[in-house]
Amino acid sequence: MSVRRFPPDDPQEWLSRARSNLQQARAELEGVYLEDLCFDAQQAAEKAIKAVLIDRKVAFPYVHDLARLLTLVEQAGQVVPKEVKQAAKLSRYAVATRYPGVTEPVSKEDHREAVSIAEAVVRWVEKVLGSQSKNKGKVVENDA
Repeated sequence: MSVRRFPPDDPQEWLSRARSNLQQARAELEGVYLEDLCFDAQQAAEKAIKAVLIDRKVAFPYVHDLARLLTLVEQAGQVVPKEVKQAAKLSRYAVATRYPGVTEPVSKEDHREAVSIAEAVVRWVEKVLGSQSKNKGKVVENDA
């Protein structure tokens, strides 16, 4: 499988990583914890949001707090739709749910909601970035 790669400072590389995490979040495989899939949903949203920040040349902290990152996006002048602000709910999947006994197990409904929110964030970022980031930067082929 060939994956298109861009330089690490290109928003498209971050959006590609977001899409990869989203694919993993959707995959309900036997033996895989829903908590881990929700973490991938959170990561999809986080990397997509950071793609917007990179596009706007806004420095960002390497944190999992999606509300904080969305605030930076808004401070950069980008309107964030209500459904995208729901991404703040995903922050709980970044740390606590990944460790046994820290929180209650994630339900199938929780997982579906996490994936739905992540999908909305990725779609929004694709729209915000448009074709400008799809055709920008040096492309590096990676055969995986």
